[in-house]
Amino acid sequence: MKVLVTGGAGYIGSHTCLELLQAGHEVVVVDNLRNADRQALTRVMELAGRELAFYQFDLRDEEQLARVFYAHRMDSVIHFAGLKAVGESVSIPLEYYANNLGCTLALCRQMAAHGVHDVIFSSSATVYEQGNRMPLREEARLGCTNPYGWTKFMGEQILRDAAAADSRLSVVLLRYFNPIGAHPSGRIGEDPAGIPNNLLPYITQTALGRLERLTVHGDDYDTPDGTGVRDYIHVVDLAQGHLKALDYAAAHRGAVAINLGTGQGYSVLDILHAFEKVNRVKVPYVVGPRRPGDIATVYADPGLARELLGWQARLGIEDMCRDAWRWQKNNPQGYRGA
Repeated sequence: MKVLVTGGAGYIGSHTCLELLQAGHEVVVVDNLRNADRQALTRVMELAGRELAFYQFDLRDEEQLARVFYAHRMDSVIHFAGLKAVGESVSIPLEYYANNLGCTLALCRQMAAHGVHDVIFSSSATVYEQGNRMPLREEARLGCTNPYGWTKFMGEQILRDAAAADSRLSVVLLRYFNPIGAHPSGRIGEDPAGIPNNLLPYITQTALGRLERLTVHGDDYDTPDGTGVRDYIHVVDLAQGHLKALDYAAAHRGAVAINLGTGQGYSVLDILHAFEKVNRVKVPYVVGPRRPGDIATVYADPGLARELLGWQARLGIEDMCRDAWRWQKNNPQGYRGA
């Protein structure tokens, strides 16, 4: 099928584009490159041995978006495009609401205008309210602690309402947990601008010497080693979940939310020690205060993904750490050093 991938040059988007091309799909990418690098798509095409179509513009530009729909006659859409930093969203909330919701609304209008009815939405475990029982199931209470999370929550609602109003629509809301790792080739991976917000890029850049040391935010949580526990999922597993969701969307109508996680929680120190063990490198760290809003433990119940999509995570913590380090060693300055 022909698939429009919005935000396809980003971390998860680029890995998904590679999986799509390798599975024989045609891929069209729209990305404004605000949080991504075109080099990622060049490498995706090299790895796949196939071409994709790329357009650089803001998804809210409906005139340009309409031209893309006219030119390619898409079958499905995977919607990643959006701003994604939790901390930044607290500082510039209006920009996050305008961008993330504006992108989704523009996409919905153009899908309707061009008769495209299947969409996979990049959502997040941040839509779940704090205080839910673990593991998190899709019917758990929803509620967010930051504007980024609320844009995902509202994006889900926009798509649910659209599906309720149009029985032809098929909407799959994929709620990610904590994607880490990189493609095993070491050619594409996570390339944050500035100091990383996420754990594993912080570890890899510290191991490389770009950062002095890792700061562990709190060691007094009610967990086995006192550090926060999260459900880390290999980005390749996550990308493959999108292909399964495409197949599901093609065969079903309506809207459904599905967790993509492993069902296994690992602490910050679990990840750190696994990284040191598998890569035979030491990573200096210090313990700092808790970050506001962080909670002790978050992990998924992935049962619905197994039931509906026939998908489950295959790659473990050592794969995640090994592949992330291979990417960082091969690309010490990320794509910018290419």
